[in-house]
Amino acid sequence: MRIFMTGGSGKAGKYTVDHLISLGHEVTNADLVPLDHPKVRNLKVDLTDAGQVLNALHAFADFSELEPGTGVPQYDAIVHFAAVPRILLVPDNETYKDNVLSTYNVLDAAAKYGIKKVIFASSETTYAVCFWDGHKQPDYIPVDEEHPTVPQDSYAMSKVLNEATARSFQARTGADIYGLRINNVIEPHEYAENFPAYVEDASLRRRNIFAYIDARDLAHMVECCLNTDGLGFEVFNVSNDDSSVGMPSEEVISTFYEGIPQKAEITGFDTFYSNEKAKRMLGFSAPSRWR
Repeated sequence: MRIFMTGGSGKAGKYTVDHLISLGHEVTNADLVPLDHPKVRNLKVDLTDAGQVLNALHAFADFSELEPGTGVPQYDAIVHFAAVPRILLVPDNETYKDNVLSTYNVLDAAAKYGIKKVIFASSETTYAVCFWDGHKQPDYIPVDEEHPTVPQDSYAMSKVLNEATARSFQARTGADIYGLRINNVIEPHEYAENFPAYVEDASLRRRNIFAYIDARDLAHMVECCLNTDGLGFEVFNVSNDDSSVGMPSEEVISTFYEGIPQKAEITGFDTFYSNEKAKRMLGFSAPSRWR
């Protein structure tokens, strides 16, 4: 496939780019910062500028594409990961503006060019727990895609609005548009660096609903989405099967979630951030284990 990837230079994006290229796809990385990868096609694009997005999505991506003499080839899919990645990096209104406008521009361009597969990064923060002022308990555990999404912060607000925008574009075009509610992304080297502290103090993971997603497994999730057609608009939680703390899940419940309704059985070190829907509908698997 010929894939237009936004934010491919970021923490999560670089693993996805590498994985897609390893599968034989041609990937254009649309980002403000180039990715140092021998096979990626880098293109500096300001995604908040609609003209740049429209132009970038209908342009040659590499000198080799000039050889056939048949004009600009069409992109088969868009993977949209570019965003201000959290609060407290730029002013809140800039976070909201950049994330909402860039996503609108990408979806609008996809609709105009008839691109029938768009995968975009939503977030665990939509469930409001992560950036709540004080401690916000989930309505129930494990948290699944039916859980309410009424956050307080500008980052999560932008993600909720992006999901609504994506649903509307899907209604207009009939394309497959899948939103990924990605949990806290962990790179392999971060296990040794960060997880000893999480074993020592499980409360450090409360805002992430005690969950995580290995960056390599997130890349596999994107692959699953590219390989699955016909779902229309859907959102999917993305997490690993186990929690990110050393405390058994039953002890996590008694310590942090006592009295919280339980929607499904949670035993051993099971995650509190359900990925069952992605497994059932996409064939997703997350084999990486920090333990």
